[in-house]
Amino acid sequence: MARYRGPKSKIARKFREPIFGADKALEKKNYPPGQHGPNKRRGKQSEYAIQLMEKQKAKYTYGILERQFSNLFEKASRSKGITGENLLKLCESRLDNVVFRLGIAPSRRGARQLVGHRHIVVNGEVVNIPSYTVKDGDIIEVREKSKSLESITASLANRNNNYDWLEWNVSSMRGTFITSPERVQIPENIKEQLIVELYSK
Repeated sequence: MARYRGPKSKIARKFREPIFGADKALEKKNYPPGQHGPNKRRGKQSEYAIQLMEKQKAKYTYGILERQFSNLFEKASRSKGITGENLLKLCESRLDNVVFRLGIAPSRRGARQLVGHRHIVVNGEVVNIPSYTVKDGDIIEVREKSKSLESITASLANRNNNYDWLEWNVSSMRGTFITSPERVQIPENIKEQLIVELYSK
């Protein structure tokens, strides 16, 4: 399964945002990576460069590679509504993202691993495809054999996020994807309109 395996701090510094979670390197060096550090002259970015950066930020945030991302954009543009918002809704509906949002894993990368190792059940069936699209009303739970896994129990113990579009039952380790979130409910700092403009060229 292909995915980004490079240095996470470098990417976080590139976008000046904690894309992969809290990062001490970002706090210490709040400037883009590069040989000449903060003193390097950085020219004004072109419109295309700004749009491309926004697309890359979205891809790294959700852990999606280029082909998958362009396929999601195609699907979003065919759907009713605003294309940019549809794109983010599709990203949020991915199983690995839902597992992360429910607090079963501390990061999307960890959630992807749990799904790939068959620890997650959707509507009573084991699903091991991280990109699986979760639909309204779907029930996501931890597989019975996996409920005692240390990584899962530790993540749930530190769970502090609650989202209006998700419901979580602590005792049964079961969550419900109530509905796709509206744009205002998605906390990610992504300017989706720039991505739409990039693909529209």
